[in-house]
Amino acid sequence: MARTESDVAVVGGGPAGLTAAIALASAGLATTLVAGRRPTDNRTTALLATSVTALDTIGVWTSCRQFAAPLRTMRIIDDTRRLWRAPETRFSASEIGLDAFGWNIENRHLVAALAERARALANLAWIDDSARTVTIGEGSVDVALAAGDEIVARLVVGADGHNSLCRAAAGIETQGWSYRQTALTFNLGHSRAHQDISTEFHTESGPFTLVPLPGPRSSLVAVVADAGHLDAEDAATLAEEIERRSHSILGKITVEPGHGKFPLAVQTARRFASRRIALVGEAAHVMPPIGAQGLNLGLRDAAVIAELTAHAHRTGSDIGGVAVTDRYEHIRRADVTARTVAVDILNRSLLSDFLPVQGARGLSLYLLQRLGPLRRAVMREGAMPAVSQPRLMRGEAL
Repeated sequence: MARTESDVAVVGGGPAGLTAAIALASAGLATTLVAGRRPTDNRTTALLATSVTALDTIGVWTSCRQFAAPLRTMRIIDDTRRLWRAPETRFSASEIGLDAFGWNIENRHLVAALAERARALANLAWIDDSARTVTIGEGSVDVALAAGDEIVARLVVGADGHNSLCRAAAGIETQGWSYRQTALTFNLGHSRAHQDISTEFHTESGPFTLVPLPGPRSSLVAVVADAGHLDAEDAATLAEEIERRSHSILGKITVEPGHGKFPLAVQTARRFASRRIALVGEAAHVMPPIGAQGLNLGLRDAAVIAELTAHAHRTGSDIGGVAVTDRYEHIRRADVTARTVAVDILNRSLLSDFLPVQGARGLSLYLLQRLGPLRRAVMREGAMPAVSQPRLMRGEAL
């Protein structure tokens, strides 16, 4: 049995965990990444502009930029059949001085680029294994691996998903709720160009969102109450249904193999850090795939914990001490809470049959379309959140 000592151990090899490990190692901390083999992920992520900046700062973006498509225009179409319907609303990145609000990329390409960068860092040890137990001591944390080896670190970053072993070890409970909806994700080919426009249809069962990918391809996230034909095994039937629901704006649809299906839910840790463990990504928060918030929040988690830990390391402070974990909790709580509330309000407003709620949603979109200063303020907050701007997302090295 081998025993390895490290400044920081990161448990979990998804995008948030990889980003945290790269940022920490780049800042001079001896970092160990525990990341076993991951299942194939056919989903995509719409990376906001600040997330792209962070990836560029840690030397990852140039390796995956060719696999991403810019989101230069965002369009919202009210496709409900209700009495009060909102006008079509368009948002253009150029209006706030951006080339694009963000970039949409398949997760497999993003993870591959992050993994390539991680394996090239001398200060980062990658262990292809999974954590079996996590034991918290007075001044360190012991991570026992499935193969029998052990890692001892002063701080553990838990990036191990919604059933987090790290979160359980720290005794952190979760709170949340579920919706009577299901999210379906697909990658599509189509006969018409998307013109770098992301289109979100608002329906009575939730958003139906088409997001550009490179070439004549897009990803689809369909939030539904009843999957119906969208869960059909017959590819031709599925393609026809998607084309019908998208009003043929992308022409003839071809559905690519593999799609995801998962129930909609919100789950938030009651604390994001405690007892030398900091949670990032879905270990800290799970939310519906609405508004491109989930992974972007996870990348901000990674950037913040890396910044706080690097500062403590430079000043000779305890990198896993209460000062670091409490500060991380304070910084991340406001951002995650605000995004969770916004996504919940949008989703519930689409499901509601209460006329005043429908009217409020329609009026909000009307005002966004008509009032330039308000529209630009909302666009800036969406693409470049003011609540949480860690150094990496400002393009500054740690």
